[in-house]
Amino acid sequence: VNSQSLMALVCLFTLKQSGALKRKLQAPHGNPPVKRKRKLSINTSRKGTTEADRRKEERSSQKPGPKKQLTDNQNESQKNKPFVKTSSLFKNNPDIPEIHRKEVQQVQENVFTTDSFSQLDLHPHLISTINTVLNICSMTSVQKQTIPVLLQGRDALVRSQTGSGKTLAYGIPLVQSLQGMESKIQRSDGPYALVLVPTRELALQSFDTIQKLLKPFTWIVPGVLMGGEKRKSEKARLRKGINILISTPGRLVDHIKSTECIHFRRTQWLIIDEADRILDLGFEKDVAVILNALNAERETRQNVLLSATLTEGVTRLADISLNDPVSISIADEIQKVPEPASQTDREARSPSNCMEQENFAVPETLQQYVMMVPSKLRLVTLAAFILQKCKFEKRHKMIIFFSSCEQVEFYHELLVKVLSGGSESEQPGRSSLSSVSLQFLRLHGDMEQEERTEVFQEFLKSKTGILLCTDVAARGLDLPQVTWIVQYNAPASPAEYIHRIGRTARIGCRGSSLLVLAPSEAEYVSLLASHKINVSELKMEKVLASLMKDDRFRLHRPGRKKSCGKNPQEVRERATVLQTKFENHVHSSEGTVRWAKKALQSFLCAYTTYPKNLKHIFHIKSLHLGHVAKSFGLRDAPQNLTALPTAKKKTKPRPKRSELLKKPHGKHRLAELLRSEYSSGMDTAGAKVKKK
Repeated sequence: VNSQSLMALVCLFTLKQSGALKRKLQAPHGNPPVKRKRKLSINTSRKGTTEADRRKEERSSQKPGPKKQLTDNQNESQKNKPFVKTSSLFKNNPDIPEIHRKEVQQVQENVFTTDSFSQLDLHPHLISTINTVLNICSMTSVQKQTIPVLLQGRDALVRSQTGSGKTLAYGIPLVQSLQGMESKIQRSDGPYALVLVPTRELALQSFDTIQKLLKPFTWIVPGVLMGGEKRKSEKARLRKGINILISTPGRLVDHIKSTECIHFRRTQWLIIDEADRILDLGFEKDVAVILNALNAERETRQNVLLSATLTEGVTRLADISLNDPVSISIADEIQKVPEPASQTDREARSPSNCMEQENFAVPETLQQYVMMVPSKLRLVTLAAFILQKCKFEKRHKMIIFFSSCEQVEFYHELLVKVLSGGSESEQPGRSSLSSVSLQFLRLHGDMEQEERTEVFQEFLKSKTGILLCTDVAARGLDLPQVTWIVQYNAPASPAEYIHRIGRTARIGCRGSSLLVLAPSEAEYVSLLASHKINVSELKMEKVLASLMKDDRFRLHRPGRKKSCGKNPQEVRERATVLQTKFENHVHSSEGTVRWAKKALQSFLCAYTTYPKNLKHIFHIKSLHLGHVAKSFGLRDAPQNLTALPTAKKKTKPRPKRSELLKKPHGKHRLAELLRSEYSSGMDTAGAKVKKK
């Protein structure tokens, strides 16, 4: 036994020595020994496996090779694939809420009647001019009710929907009364009639209409005064004599104070057109100056106020300027305006009640749409809508409303460069499909008057085109063949909404309107419904799908077939490519980036001016600055925006705060301080002051 155990110990020792030697040979120069692969464990685990399992393991061990080849191919395709600099437009957007609205019965007015102008007691030459020069045979409802009242010499407060023919409603009886005067009118007599309008464009349009009516009566001279024109030439015309004077309030007050030759000794008519807009723009003090100047020289005259909406300011102005007037409302029967002593009616016409109770008449031929668009997608959706309506469908004439002059300038330049592929001057000579039918024009109050007039006349005569404008074009303008009104920024009141959409579907023609809202602004639809305004929803996805018709926005990939359908993923890719084009243009220079930031800031400033009763819908805190920046072609939210003017507003009235707090706060006036369409008449001191 001892000899056997001794032999076993010797064998163990020799085995250990050989193992140590082997390890030394495997790890020379004192390096640590290499760990042995655990082949034994793998072999032992395979003992209990079947042949099928072994085959699976062999297949899995062979897979990494082809995977490596696939990744190599993907890397090559990644190099060929165009790099998209913009972040995803379709991520982190707020959910679009469902629009819950009740179907309401809209207030309808019968625009046309079967009565002709020959049934009125008018001069034969005037009837002939209406039929041949103006190509009008039958009267509209407002004309049928207004003309006989004014021919009787009565004062009138006329309320009728936009595009119903209110200019002729006062123009025809005015011309009829002046041409029939016993002593023939001389040019040197000065003004016999004064027509006040809120905007320069409406002044030109009214002048053109009156001029046509006066074609047979050449001894009656019409004239127009407005801001932006040379005062010297206007003074020369006043010195020669103007019998029917059409003017904006600010410029007329300027002449009353500085022009000696102007007088109102023979003024027999005072007509205030778009009276509510005149007051909204801050011209109330100017109107008071004009009324005082008229009353100082002649107290008796015939006064007419016309508007599509009846506000508390218009009612107050009617009390001051009208004498025992007839109230003409096409939606209602003709009735006398109540006596000023009636307090109950005064309360019913208070601004809050006007906002809550007033129902607006909408043309029957007008189709109204609303589209919910997240802030990031506003720019590409607007571009897609323009392409859809003005390029791919039948020819359309479109007006797009913005809330500030800076936005109009910025978006005009951006859309011309990206959608038309060049500057304005290059457009007529281009033969490519991209620019064949896209003609962009702009109109706002910061433009020179000569340029404003030129743009207005060009858009008036053209059959197609896209006009980007502020609310300078929202009132009274009769622009023929306009088929679409787009409100890119929501109006500050339902009344302003009505005036904007009133640029289409005029005098029985067909038209459509689109209101673009952010998801946080969805409650605005219910506000419109409370005023008997019906809007149908238009889906954003349907508009973006029109980008499939334009291969300029296709994402080119090698080996990819051209798709004919409306694949949602490809629609999103094309929208991203279009957004990238916008962003590349904006970031092409420091100047365009600065311009975009300025336009963004003007939008934010305008957003803070919504009236108090709409703050729960349009609140600055509900906006995502980064998402809004994308709609201006900026890749990130700008960090260096200067302080908003709202902060300045708080500091300005501090010295007179005690006096301002004494004033009644019930007066409602739209805060449109940023919409600087009109240089005169804007009064910053009239801004609202918060109650303590």
